[in-house]
Amino acid sequence: MKLLAACSPGEVRVAAHDGTGLVDFALWRPGAPDGVGDLHRGRIAARVPAMAGAFVRLDSGTDGFLPDSEGGAGLPEGSGLGVRISRAAQGGKGPRLTARLSDAERDLIGTGKPALLRRGPGTVERLAALHPEAPVLLDDPGMAARLRPALGDRIALVAAAFDDAVAAEVAALAEPVVDLPGGARLSVHPTPALTAIDVDLGSASAAQAAKGRAQMAANRGLLPALARQIRLRNLSGAILVDLGGMAAARRAKLAPDLAAALAADPARPRLLGFTALGLAEILRPRVHPPLHELLAGPHAAGLAALRTALEALLAHPGQRAPALRCTPAIAGALQADGVALDDWRRRAGAPISLRPDPSLPALAWVLEESP
Repeated sequence: MKLLAACSPGEVRVAAHDGTGLVDFALWRPGAPDGVGDLHRGRIAARVPAMAGAFVRLDSGTDGFLPDSEGGAGLPEGSGLGVRISRAAQGGKGPRLTARLSDAERDLIGTGKPALLRRGPGTVERLAALHPEAPVLLDDPGMAARLRPALGDRIALVAAAFDDAVAAEVAALAEPVVDLPGGARLSVHPTPALTAIDVDLGSASAAQAAKGRAQMAANRGLLPALARQIRLRNLSGAILVDLGGMAAARRAKLAPDLAAALAADPARPRLLGFTALGLAEILRPRVHPPLHELLAGPHAAGLAALRTALEALLAHPGQRAPALRCTPAIAGALQADGVALDDWRRRAGAPISLRPDPSLPALAWVLEESP
């Protein structure tokens, strides 16, 4: 197993790879971290008895939700307290908090206005803890220096963390359709309430003699790939899976195989059963934002533009740094990042010129020559 950390301005793509394929994948944006594990001194802004909890004002001016079951019971509005983010903001909802802190964390809280007291571990550190024997291969000296105090000799500097095969595997995670060996495919459809996954067997069972047995065998064979995609894409919350071809009443026979395929996932997803329509119900804990949310919006588009621009610049040494013509939303997201543009300047040796253009389509950007 190796941890591969491909660094670009404002973003690190982190892949755990076992030599045959991806095992884990996650994005880290140091200028806009998801906040999980961050320790805050907060203040209760409003109690919400109907939700059995309270909203807690954090230093950023945003509110997180603290359930009464996580140490918020009985505290009146205006109370100061220490909290840790246990679930990132996602799906249009703010972060989830806990007030169940260690003694060392309580010692840091003190008194005063809301403040961020300590950042939680970044994505590279989190995956390094999940795969403690894996070396960490990084392709940016600056990031290697930043992480070396935490990861020590596990870090090795390489020219490129991703080869073409790994880059292609990572790029495929952004696509809604997954082609599987034998002609089957998965279609992944996130919605605000749940994620629906449709299984199309295609020609996967065409050569089999008995249709029922063939469909059972084909579905059973693709369950490890299904569980792998759920893990790699960090699909969370309610997940419904429509298996291919089989009658609804027969699908429950695959429950032990599906539960076994999910068992390797450290997030511990649970197979709840099958609905009357034959849909497999999976519940996977929400902690970090799912990949499809991280890849959407102006911030993601801006970071993709910086990565493309830097790759083009490094491929032609001596070339002048380009300008980035983009929508105002993309320009604003990059300027609010706090790390990305400075990271670009450090790696490119010159700033990149942002040219906001309201006439561009949403999330569009173009690299242009600098004057």
